[in-house]
Amino acid sequence: MPTQGPRRNAAGARRTPVQDRSRTTVAIILKAAAQVFSAHGYAATTNQIAARAGVSVGTLYQYFADKDALLVSLAERHVEDAREQLAGALGAALEATGPDGDRATLVRTTVATVVALNRPDDLHTLLYTTAPRTPELVATLDGMRDDLATAVAVLLQSDGVPPEDARRRGHALVVAIDACIHEHVLAADSEEDHAQRVGDVTTLALTTLAAYAATT
Repeated sequence: MPTQGPRRNAAGARRTPVQDRSRTTVAIILKAAAQVFSAHGYAATTNQIAARAGVSVGTLYQYFADKDALLVSLAERHVEDAREQLAGALGAALEATGPDGDRATLVRTTVATVVALNRPDDLHTLLYTTAPRTPELVATLDGMRDDLATAVAVLLQSDGVPPEDARRRGHALVVAIDACIHEHVLAADSEEDHAQRVGDVTTLALTTLAAYAATT
């Protein structure tokens, strides 16, 4: 009976770490990968990453099939971290304003948090433009978008919008805001321009919420 090769997950990782030592090794490799990708972009090699991590390239290949697999894992971790930060910011804003509190403050806080999470740097740009869109990564991205859409739907339902309409409109607004942040806000060429563009997106969100509430 032939032996099976190393088991891979959909992101290209060869092994899923289960022991503490393995998880620590993976964390060290990913930290090194983030540093090397930041310095060299997609030209970074697995040999460079292994050297930075202080492990053999053979050890790296036990967990990651290639540098694309490393990029996917970094992207997944980045999105999960962003999802947690966003949930924390939303929770804090709701606690401060209450569900019927200052809608402008809540929207402004949310937009500012999403903008901050998407601030461009060399690694973020590489992950956004180059990391393969595996089913797992897409599901993680969709989960964060769904979290936001659900939060918007709750606001709309408090304004009297029927649940089905609120969910659909919440999704539409989140998709639009995400596009505005990437294509409008992040294209700012100065701090003043950046602040004005964040204001544009906040006004767009508040105006759209009001319009949705008026068409129940």
